[in-house]
Amino acid sequence: MSAGHDLLRRAAANPEVLHWSSWTALTPGPALLVLGAVHGNEVCGAHAIARAIDDLTHGRLVLSRGRLTLVPVANPLAFKQNTREGERNLNRRFVPRPEGAVLDYEDRVTRQLAPLLARHDALLDLHSFHTPGEPFAMVGPRNNHGMREPFARAAEEMALARALGAPQVVEGWLEVYDRAARARGEAPDEEGIGTNEYMRSQGGYAVTLECGEHEDPQAIEVASQALCGALAHLGLAHVPAPARFGGPAARLRDVVLREAPGDRLARDWLSFDPVQAGEVIGLRADGMPVTAARAGCVLFPHPEAEVGREWFYLAEPDVA
Repeated sequence: MSAGHDLLRRAAANPEVLHWSSWTALTPGPALLVLGAVHGNEVCGAHAIARAIDDLTHGRLVLSRGRLTLVPVANPLAFKQNTREGERNLNRRFVPRPEGAVLDYEDRVTRQLAPLLARHDALLDLHSFHTPGEPFAMVGPRNNHGMREPFARAAEEMALARALGAPQVVEGWLEVYDRAARARGEAPDEEGIGTNEYMRSQGGYAVTLECGEHEDPQAIEVASQALCGALAHLGLAHVPAPARFGGPAARLRDVVLREAPGDRLARDWLSFDPVQAGEVIGLRADGMPVTAARAGCVLFPHPEAEVGREWFYLAEPDVA
């Protein structure tokens, strides 16, 4: 068994312990944090990070400036169970609970990881998805002074996203997630705050990379390439950098919820499949078509989504 696989085996064996490894160069530079397995069945990041830890430990990878922290398994209980969640979704309500609050497992993880995020400048969060499709990076809002997600580092965040080797970049997550909450009759609250949103609230910036389908071994290589891209972009190590993404980002615009078990997608959509205004994306249980309000592309299609949850998103090229 390789050293990396042994590290992951030990993480699964004891979900009451979080493990991370940090390196600090004597030459100052930015501080990068990389998370894997925030969702326990999304393992590509865990394997890529374990590989990087082994490379750093044995000198095959050398930090030249700044600080690097690698967390291969951010949710050990979910990782042990090979499930998305331990007791709930760690990437929703990633906000430390006040003293005296009743804590679930993910609350206890958040209490340990939140201060770690706050001590870094940039976050790379490695994920995968449940249907086939191309990898993509996700960034947050443009610079703004709003109450929900004020931000002042959008240019740095987009530059990091473009450096990871993914063929697509998506922006505008929290605004559309809040729209989904309102569609369910809920007020936007802490449920929409994940690792990236928390990182921005602490003055840093963050990119999520969706590396491919859960079970695709190539997703591990995508995650490893992205880690190298981040290191090269930030000047933390002398490593080969993947090609930068130079096209327009896709901006999330609409979200559609699954309303009944009989709702079905019109075909096997993949993320970034193009759609025209008025094109039928799905059919409600009563046969009513669900159409695209504008030309763009489908994102995150989930044909088996739970009733009341996100069925698919629609995005359009961001030409701003």
